[in-house]
Amino acid sequence: MAKVQVTDVVVLDNPSQFGNPFQFKITFESIENLVDDLEWKIIYVGSAESEDQDQVLDSVLVGPVTAGEHMFVFQADAPNPELIPQADLLGVTVVLITCSYRSAEFVRVGYYLNNEYVDAEMRENPPATVNVHDIQRNILTSSPRITRFKINWDEVAEAGTDAAPAEAAAMATGCGSSVEAPVVMNTEQLVNGGNGAW
Repeated sequence: MAKVQVTDVVVLDNPSQFGNPFQFKITFESIENLVDDLEWKIIYVGSAESEDQDQVLDSVLVGPVTAGEHMFVFQADAPNPELIPQADLLGVTVVLITCSYRSAEFVRVGYYLNNEYVDAEMRENPPATVNVHDIQRNILTSSPRITRFKINWDEVAEAGTDAAPAEAAAMATGCGSSVEAPVVMNTEQLVNGGNGAW
């Protein structure tokens, strides 16, 4: 049984300009005091074609974690557009929130997001070079993809396994499967604990 479960994620400042920070209000519950901190990351998928384009926007250690409910706002700078292929700056991609304990990832929340020009004329006739200052980012909050992984909470992992890039690529291309069977929940299911498998 997982000692920590995410009970709610609220996307703040959405829609927003491409260059604005990402902000997520995360609520989680721990069934007991944890010896070590939790590591949270926000990952932006720059391209479905290559994991090398993924950007870790920020990582933060949260602790000490005591038994009970906890809430924090996780903010991260926008991705560096110079590291994203021009062809992938517009359209649908993925942003991931991951959480690990002792280098072992146990939960990942993925959101599709759409980048498009605010101006209708620019959408119809986009300039040859993408102008990120005119792009609006819209995170699709209605259907987060929740993936959980079984970990050993009581022993230090010899080496953490980061499966986020493979999952991100699968989401960005709209196909594929994660290491363990993912559970897809909508926002209401996430808040209410989904199907009880958490």
